Amino acid sequence: MLMTDFLQLLNDLDSQLLLAINGLHNPYFDTFMYAYSGKWIWIPMYAALVYVLFRNLSWRVALACLVGVALTITFADQIGASVIRPWVERLRPANLENPLSEYVHIVNGYRGGSYGFPSCHAANTFGLTFYLMFLIRRRGFTLFMCAWALLTCYSRSYLGVHYPGDLLAGALLGLCGAALMYGLFRWLVGYRRPQHFKDLWVPMVTGGLTVAGMLVYAAF
Repeated sequence: MLMTDFLQLLNDLDSQLLLAINGLHNPYFDTFMYAYSGKWIWIPMYAALVYVLFRNLSWRVALACLVGVALTITFADQIGASVIRPWVERLRPANLENPLSEYVHIVNGYRGGSYGFPSCHAANTFGLTFYLMFLIRRRGFTLFMCAWALLTCYSRSYLGVHYPGDLLAGALLGLCGAALMYGLFRWLVGYRRPQHFKDLWVPMVTGGLTVAGMLVYAAF
């Protein structure tokens, strides 16, 4: 009984935090957060990250690293979407079958799928972030990637498609996938981190310009 009460308390707190984040809406940030939450908008930054890998590592090691990134994202995404979600069956806040949905602000009619625990957006973005953090270990770059992943998570609650708890669980799942796949990558290729990573500014500037473009876009 105590466990049931505790879980209900956590769920209530999660709902209140979701409504607090989602309630801070206005037309400008509706447009910005909807764009920021998209997948394809980040292709230039992903391309810049690939450039950094091949700029600093041998082509074999860089290719193995990309395979590790792909496996990290696949692991996090599939464990979340195909294993945990069907088992937990936690409705998204914006799902019409969820009584909470009548209090959730919806942007562009977007409600997501049926279930949202854990968040695959959080699992994928934090999986990539943690993998690159293990690989590169540069403070400024790590802070940039963490800020990118955190704002991605915030955008999901802002849009009303994930509880904060969904996002936390997704981030932890991404961490597990990244640690597992990076450890496997390091063991297989005998990876030794270069003393200096060149051109880390390229994905940071590319990501910054992408965000700047969305901020301008949201104004019109």
